[in-house]
Amino acid sequence: MEPRIGVYICHCGSNIAGTVDVEEVVEFARGLDSVVVARDYIFMCSDPGQEVIRNDIRDFGLNRVVVAACSPQMHEATFRRVCQEAGLNPYLFEMANIREHCSWVTEDKQQATEKAKALVSAAVKRVYYHQPLVTREVPFNPNTLIVGGGIAGIQAALEIADSEHKVYLVERTPSIGGHMIQLDKTFPTLDCSACILTPKMTQVGSHPYIELMTYSEVEEISGFIGNFKVKIRKKARYVDADKCTSCGLCQEKCPWKVDSEFDVGIGKRKAIYIPFEQAVPNIPVIDREHCVYFLKGTCRACEKVCEPKAINFEQEDKVVEVEVGAIILATGFNVFDSTPIYQYGYKRLDNVISSLEFERLVNSSGPTEGNIVLKGGSTPQSIAIVHCVGSRDKNYHEYCSRVCCMYALKYAHLVKEKIGNAEVYQFYIDMRSFGKGYEEFYERLSVEGVNFIRGKVGEITDQAINEEEKGKLVVVAEDTLLGAIIRVPVDMVILCVAMEPQPDAEAVGRLFNVSRSADGFFLEKHPKLDPVATTTDGVFIAGCCQGPKDIPDTVAQASAAAARVLAMISKGRVEIEAATAVIDERICSGCQICYLVCPYSAISFDEEKEVCRVNEALCKGCGACVSGCFSDAISLNHFNNEQILAEMEGMLV
Repeated sequence: MEPRIGVYICHCGSNIAGTVDVEEVVEFARGLDSVVVARDYIFMCSDPGQEVIRNDIRDFGLNRVVVAACSPQMHEATFRRVCQEAGLNPYLFEMANIREHCSWVTEDKQQATEKAKALVSAAVKRVYYHQPLVTREVPFNPNTLIVGGGIAGIQAALEIADSEHKVYLVERTPSIGGHMIQLDKTFPTLDCSACILTPKMTQVGSHPYIELMTYSEVEEISGFIGNFKVKIRKKARYVDADKCTSCGLCQEKCPWKVDSEFDVGIGKRKAIYIPFEQAVPNIPVIDREHCVYFLKGTCRACEKVCEPKAINFEQEDKVVEVEVGAIILATGFNVFDSTPIYQYGYKRLDNVISSLEFERLVNSSGPTEGNIVLKGGSTPQSIAIVHCVGSRDKNYHEYCSRVCCMYALKYAHLVKEKIGNAEVYQFYIDMRSFGKGYEEFYERLSVEGVNFIRGKVGEITDQAINEEEKGKLVVVAEDTLLGAIIRVPVDMVILCVAMEPQPDAEAVGRLFNVSRSADGFFLEKHPKLDPVATTTDGVFIAGCCQGPKDIPDTVAQASAAAARVLAMISKGRVEIEAATAVIDERICSGCQICYLVCPYSAISFDEEKEVCRVNEALCKGCGACVSGCFSDAISLNHFNNEQILAEMEGMLV
């Protein structure tokens, strides 16, 4: 059938029309081979714009469509759907990007117009050779894997499980709860963090549709959207969870103490321990690295006092395999270690502490039962709170960690609440109180007697230059409002440290085939239109593994990821992209270059026939295998040589 092509040029308001002479481009398109109709419209993606295309397909018998507008990433799916609704195969459509590739990057109107003509010509030449392709559907497994048991993982798990679909929740530590359970209060409402989180933790632990796997890690993943196979290593606790009654006697009688990870090293725990009182599951675990039995073969005091005989030193790791349709990564964040900022004195000067250490210090369930005390045990009478430690700093992290200003304000309130006569100094660069009720919380602190000093701290020292500074920590900073360098002597300094990616974010990204942005956090598919999806279909991200955020935003994103998964579960099937690579087995030499270069692990090698094969469900049509194949055995649907050469020829108008 002879191609009959319709061309549609979008003004995109003034985004395109402000730089490109749209009418001139339309007139040019009308003169191209096989073009039956060419039109322009202010917003082609709008309902009236879409209706123009539908009507023309029907009235002019169009069998090819070209839309010159914005990036295909934005609206290619929209216009493919329009073609399909009008009875045209969606792959007989081509989109020319004359916004990002032309109007936005070209100042001269005549040059922009000529470039737009070239892009339209290329698209018309290319679409002439398009072939109809057929998409396939595969069934969707309704089970879901969630990696990470912080508030993001908990929220997503409950959303999905409450709809009566199976969830596997994997957490590497002995208990769920994440960083949120370590906090004392939450801003701006000052709710007890544990009070609002522990009910959700309990729900997760007892939910009939959630299989909780704590002290476990994902080891291997294979398959594709709707049909993932995941291997999970359940590490040995050396305690039989079915027999344990959580009486706590084993911890009480254990003679060996080490620094507590939960209390960030300012408190101690035993070699057999439950991380915190409200842990879920409330089952102890033996720390193999510090247990004297595993180190020297002696002790076993816990085993002697355990009446239910739950201690089992012979227990081994167990690897289980589960099948799921979708995966949500909610692996959270790490706290920046400010030791490299030598001038701040962290771990070098007494009473310079991190924000998370202060959380455990001020928490009623912490090592000091909520009493704010100095290293010697006395109560501080002056405290400095330093903002942006490791954030907004080109030497460490250029990004803003978002929550630091607000938790710094919270700390000031907690200090004033517990030590009414204490002087509190806030050293800040800018105050960023962006959320609902946050600005009001800032105003509240302004009248509570907190001293706000706008300026970056240059140094924290214990070197006194006068009597007032003797025995004190001295914060040296520039007060930009006064235009002067000031020295403020205090008893304690709290460093508001940055949120940063987990140390193993790179390895986890490789395991789940998820990209990372320049800051190291996992990269979403689109920051505005698809903030919880990734470029690997079926794998979603939620919470602080995607970037710094507060608890409300984390919960919202977790619910959004759960909603995306539930939508696919409800549909019961997923559509597989038709523009995939195809290997001609008659030509394939079995060199496996394509297997090595495929970024989506979509190619496998058949040992028996010694040829490579493409898993169409995993293939994203990137073309890396095509360019790498020495035998020219691989072609790419919708991007074959004829189409690409025609597009190149069309550019040379």
